[in-house]
Amino acid sequence: MGTDKRNRQKENRRARQSELEKQIQRQKVVRRSIRIAVLVGVVVIIVAAINLWPDGDESQTQDTTETSITETLETTPAPAPAGPFEYGQGECAPADGSGEQIQKFTAAPKLCIDLAKTYTALVSTNKGDLTIVLDPTKAPGTVNNFVNLARSKYFDGTVCHRAIPTFVVQCGDPTATGGGGPGYAIADELPAAGEYKLGSLAMANSGPNTNGSQFFIISGEQGMTLPPNYSLFGQVTEGLDTTLSALDKAGNSDPASNGVPPKEELRIVKVTISES
Repeated sequence: MGTDKRNRQKENRRARQSELEKQIQRQKVVRRSIRIAVLVGVVVIIVAAINLWPDGDESQTQDTTETSITETLETTPAPAPAGPFEYGQGECAPADGSGEQIQKFTAAPKLCIDLAKTYTALVSTNKGDLTIVLDPTKAPGTVNNFVNLARSKYFDGTVCHRAIPTFVVQCGDPTATGGGGPGYAIADELPAAGEYKLGSLAMANSGPNTNGSQFFIISGEQGMTLPPNYSLFGQVTEGLDTTLSALDKAGNSDPASNGVPPKEELRIVKVTISES
């Protein structure tokens, strides 16, 4: 009997040891899975940020490497204060929107807005309306450019070519290819680090001082982590929970696609500017 009891005790110890080893192995697998998931999330954000600009037009080329962008995401300091914005010599569109649609220009616009006034853009899309208050105090040149394009009916009927869920919706290219623009470029008016938030309106670019017509709206938490490399010039005040949410849900989540094209067509019907 003593021998049977000892044998049972040995078997019980072996069983407990085996179960303990299984638990340790399961914990290792869980920890490894968590590390992989975190790494994938970081890579997705980096890849999205790397590609948050026009694909290039006849006057712009993309020569930034993945390594340099990764370093920028980790170490970008607050931008230095910019000097006075230099306006172009292009004509101003009629303020009442009575002009014909123009989608190609020979020069950036001269100062067409009253910097003492408040400007609001009503962006009507096939997913609903967005009311965006523009900020000529922080970004006078960028607001001037956007207002003049809108008054030229530049954005009317155009398709938003990129949408990445919880990141951004990118629009403003009449060709819907990612390579279109108005035919000129304007200088950056960069924010401080940490200023992007849900509904922020900013310019897409292909490097410093290459802003044209393409812009993006931050549609989720990932977009709020962007480095301050994109001119910030407005904020969605109405439509955050409805229209912007619908635009975000239509985004393409396949990492290989970089959000191009969205799962369904996202079209700007019209952009209307009001001033007060």
